[in-house]
Amino acid sequence: RYGQYLYDGLILFSPTIERFGGSIDLAAIVDFVDSGHDLIIAADTSASDLIREVAAECGVDFDEDPAAMVIDHTSHAVSDTEGDHTLIASDDFIQSDVLLGSTEIEAPVLFQGVSHSLSPANSLGLKVLSASPSAYSANPRTKLSNPPSLTGSAISLVSVVQARNNARMLISGSLSMFSNRFFKSRVQKAGSSIKHAKSGNERFLTELTKWVFHERGHLKAVNVRHHKVGEADEPAMYRINDDLEYSVEIYEWSGKSWEPYVANDVQLQFYMMSPYVLKTLSTDQQGLYFTAFKVPDVYGVFQLKVEYQQLGYTSLSLSKQIPVRPYRHNEYERFITAAFPYYGASFSMMAGFFIFTCAYLYNK
Repeated sequence: RYGQYLYDGLILFSPTIERFGGSIDLAAIVDFVDSGHDLIIAADTSASDLIREVAAECGVDFDEDPAAMVIDHTSHAVSDTEGDHTLIASDDFIQSDVLLGSTEIEAPVLFQGVSHSLSPANSLGLKVLSASPSAYSANPRTKLSNPPSLTGSAISLVSVVQARNNARMLISGSLSMFSNRFFKSRVQKAGSSIKHAKSGNERFLTELTKWVFHERGHLKAVNVRHHKVGEADEPAMYRINDDLEYSVEIYEWSGKSWEPYVANDVQLQFYMMSPYVLKTLSTDQQGLYFTAFKVPDVYGVFQLKVEYQQLGYTSLSLSKQIPVRPYRHNEYERFITAAFPYYGASFSMMAGFFIFTCAYLYNK
């Protein structure tokens, strides 16, 4: 409405839909994500071409066989009937406290659906829940006549993508894993004697959706300052060999309030075509990052840049343009110590010429 989106997130739990109706189509969803908003997609074996195209725009490719499911004969969930081993009990989680919280998820996650893979060209995607090395994607109702197209760890069950504009997307190949039945089901992984009274689905998806909707792992930078050492005001330009101080405050959203972000890998670049100075910022453990350095003996238009990218966190891109000038003619030292030999040579030559002139004129 009025050029503004009414919602910050979009959840698509309609794997079979062929068209959404109204003005909502593939282009509208892509524009929604390009505007920095978040998206959750749950597919199934009957996923429509529209859902597959939306996932493909996110860099995720579902198995082309519409009847294929993830099958695992060693990491399936134990049931009273032998079944076709399409009910997967997976505990191969990504090791990231930002994505899944600091508390370990003990129970396996139940998954029943279609496999997908991340495009090799997609450097922004992460496998959050992976299949075991013994898994493969095939039609469970027919015999295999050809090797499966997706096998082992190449199969992703749940993936996330964080775009360069910090929009976040979650793609799952199973709609059932979001159901109350899977949330409350007991689970025992094949080959394990441990029986869990409740699956890890609810905990896993709750923690992951917190990340998708920016309740965790969201950074902001405020109070970016730079000035000469001993001064407080930001100058219009610097002079070569000036001593410069830089500081910035970085905070992380905890879900309720902004908390100081603490890290030891935030770096500052003093940049013109390439970094002339690269400094790791020190921190006071309260969100303030700072450093000091000497402006290089090169004049031109520089940038003070902070490009921070960390797994699971929103990226920070800070840039301030500042010109650097050389010394003015009246700012150089009147006498340069290194030039004393040349001064001596000049004066000795003048004195020698004067003595030679006197000797030549008055000597008979």
